[in-house]
Formats: sequence, structure tokens, C-alpha cells
Amino acid sequence: MFVDQCKIYVKAGDGGNGSVSFRREKYVPFGGPDGGDGGNGGDVVFEVSLHLSTLIDLRYPQHYIVKPAGAGGGKKCSGKHSPDRVIPVPIGTIVRDHDTKEILADLCEPEQRVVVAKGGRGGRGNTHFKTATHQTPRTAEQGEIGEERWLWIELKLLADVGLLGFPNAGKSSLMAALTHAHPKIADYPFTTLEPNLGVATWQGGGKRMEHFTVADVPGLIEGAHEGKGLGIQFLKHLERTSILLHLVDVSETASGDPIHDFEVIREEVDQYSGDIRSKPFMVVGTKIDIAGEGAYLARLRRHCESKEIPFFEISSATGQGTKALLQSLGPEIKRLRSAAVKILSLKGNPE
Repeated sequence: MFVDQCKIYVKAGDGGNGSVSFRREKYVPFGGPDGGDGGNGGDVVFEVSLHLSTLIDLRYPQHYIVKPAGAGGGKKCSGKHSPDRVIPVPIGTIVRDHDTKEILADLCEPEQRVVVAKGGRGGRGNTHFKTATHQTPRTAEQGEIGEERWLWIELKLLADVGLLGFPNAGKSSLMAALTHAHPKIADYPFTTLEPNLGVATWQGGGKRMEHFTVADVPGLIEGAHEGKGLGIQFLKHLERTSILLHLVDVSETASGDPIHDFEVIREEVDQYSGDIRSKPFMVVGTKIDIAGEGAYLARLRRHCESKEIPFFEISSATGQGTKALLQSLGPEIKRLRSAAVKILSLKGNPE
């Protein structure tokens, strides 16, 4: 089951109380204070795990509570610290405060860690309050209360290429043809009910094999932004992609005009987010092995050429055109990655 959002409660550990204690030894009438400090409460920590791809492990249980730290003792004994509660999450996880909607963390790096609830500091024992004029303090600090909050956890897949299109446009078939993923493929609409992720391999310079990731989201229909079909809830998984592939069915059995289908998808994406619409994209005519006389294919090709939109025609079933698409995507993704790294470096060195 694919889960990409959930709400959880986190409570960090309370700090232990400081101790009020005095030395009680034979022949030591003025032993003085020896109360130890309380232990520090453990934090609630999110850590990226590459072994996870969904938030299903966070749905149940909903409450993550760290036990309190131990109190201080006599003979200057400190209380035991409570251990941190480390919660593994998939890469691409966004953590928000449920009440303020503030983004607390955007976990995009392997093994990245972030504290989402800070544990309380332990209280000081009465040893710390001894002075020259007050040598028998009967005061100790209470441990601090650990932070607690409700969090809204959201997952946005990290991928280089995002696949868009109507249901049955051939997205899952192309995913299977380009990658080692095995999405469900059938001859009826909405076979993809949740996002899929796969890794494609292409031959770079010097015959070196390079890789990029592909995300396939459930198909859109006209009116998706109004909740029709499966809606646009899965489009958030394309927000982090570098380039989009708009797949359009050009087979002789296609139900509508290919240009209309393409424009409908563009409009639905625009209704969701202009940021996704502004991403670089290519148009891919699919199912050319059953395109008949190719009227739909030719119409879509002419439209893309007039708009100077990169256009490819493929058949995932026979493999026709998929290699050319792969070898065009690889260098373009490599270029976009280099541009992104350059922008980040400029932000880090404004001079």
C-alpha cells in the first residue's frame, strides 16, 4: 500500500529532576550538598532511510513518545539520559507543524537527520547552589519538559523524469520498457492507482553506463483539478522532477483528438501548479505499432513542430523508438543536473 501523507504526534523526553542530598558519613559532620543532576530527555529524530519508499510505517502507531530521563541522586550521581527516538522516513519526506503549517524539514539527502522535537534538559542538583554564605542549599531544579507537537508528514518522490498523460496513454508500459520496474499493465483505464518509481540506464560518454530515475503517476482526465477521476493529488510527486514526458495515445483506437488530449493535460497541470507547467518537457506519441495510417501521429507531430516542442514516437510493446528516447533523455537530464548544481553553488557563494 502506497501512503504519501499522514499525521503523527511526537513527544520528546522530559528532563530528570535534580536531587537535594547531603553527605552523611561518619566523622564528617559538615559533608555539604551532593545532589546530582537529572538526565537529559531524548529527542525525536527523523532519519532518511533508502530502504523505505512510503509512509505506511508512520500511519500506525500515530504516537511517538520518548520516556523521561532519570532523576539525579545522592553522591553527585547524575540521572540516566533517555535515548533519542529515531524514526526512519523515505527520501523526499517533508515535515510540517500541523498547527502552524511551518515546514520543519525537507529531507532530500541519504541518511539526513533532523530533530523534530527537542528533549528537555535535566535539572541541576543542589550541589550547584552552594555558596560561601549558603552552604546547605535545599534547592534543586526541575527537569525541563520535552517538546511535543502534532506533525503533518508528506512524501514527494525524487525523480529525474515524470510521466504524464491520460489513463491508458501507455505510461506504465513505457516505465516497464525504460526501467527494471514492473508496474501493473492492462488494457483498461486507471490501472495505475499509486505512483511508481523506476531506474533507467543509458550509455553515456566513453561507453559508461549512467542512470536516472522515472516516476509514473496515475492518469489524469479533464476536470481532474475538480476531483474527477483520481484527481490531482498525485501531481505533487512531479514537483521535484527535472523534466516531464507528456504521453499521448496516437493509436487508431484512441478515443479523442491527440492535440486536445495534450492541451487538457497541460491545463490540469496548470490548475495544480504553475511550477510544474514551467518545467522542461517532451511530448511522446505512444502505441505507434497500432497507429493504422498514422493520421493521429502526423497531426500531433505537426503540432509539436510548430510549437518547437521536442517530439518522439514510440511503441513500448515492440521497443520501437524507446532507445532513441532514452539516449535523448540521458544527456538532457545530465545537463539539467549540472545547471542545478551551478545554481546551488552560486547561492552558497553570492560574491
